[in-house]
Amino acid sequence: MKISAVIITFNEAENIRAACESVTWADEIVVVDSESTDATREIAAECGARVIGNQWPGFAAQKQFATDAASNDWIFSLDADERVSPELRRTIERLKSKDESSLADGYRIARRTFYMNRWIRGGGWYPDHQLRLFKRHQGSWGNRLIHESFQMRRGARVETLTGDLLHYTVRDAAHHEDMIKRRYAPLGARQMYRDGKRTSGISTAVAGPSAFVRSYILKGGFRDGAAGLAIAKFAAQHAKLKHKLLRELQEQNQINNQ
Repeated sequence: MKISAVIITFNEAENIRAACESVTWADEIVVVDSESTDATREIAAECGARVIGNQWPGFAAQKQFATDAASNDWIFSLDADERVSPELRRTIERLKSKDESSLADGYRIARRTFYMNRWIRGGGWYPDHQLRLFKRHQGSWGNRLIHESFQMRRGARVETLTGDLLHYTVRDAAHHEDMIKRRYAPLGARQMYRDGKRTSGISTAVAGPSAFVRSYILKGGFRDGAAGLAIAKFAAQHAKLKHKLLRELQEQNQINNQ
């Protein structure tokens, strides 16, 4: 079992070294960079990664490009702000020593997020299972605009690994709010529109409060103290803005069709 660790980057100089160092157990590290203007490419190369440049085509398409560029059939997909925990590394190393005939086609991994100086337990942020280790010919990344994931073929066997993928997400509240406004809400609205989902004035009004209750109460965000409260507030902001942007897309489409 030979594994290629693949990472997509854009201006990740502050993250890429730690990301690469956490996958030194892989047989190959491939970094696909979309025209960074900082030292991302140079640092990745120093870490022994094979660095490939590719103009940004979108999250899913870039991850598919990186998967296709790898030399090995087994792929471990890592984001630049993620790290493989020691326990997860040991689990994967044990997998590598097994006979291939005993392996599943893909493996889910629990992702644990570090936010406001603590590891988050609630709010729907943990265990947040991600399919990150897989045989590349058993599926594809699809074409989602956001929250992309590797989609396994029907009938593929998927199991769950022991150990966490450590996620060092937004730096602070200002960064979190900026990411919601610039990336998560706009892309989320476009994805909803593409999926045929529509909203209304009432749905837009209740989206925020519903998201807050779901995150803070139903999904146990209250267990994380001030961090859980902040996560719930941002979940509400994200939901409200996403529905607002979706309504704008609907209205624009109506104007265009008149």
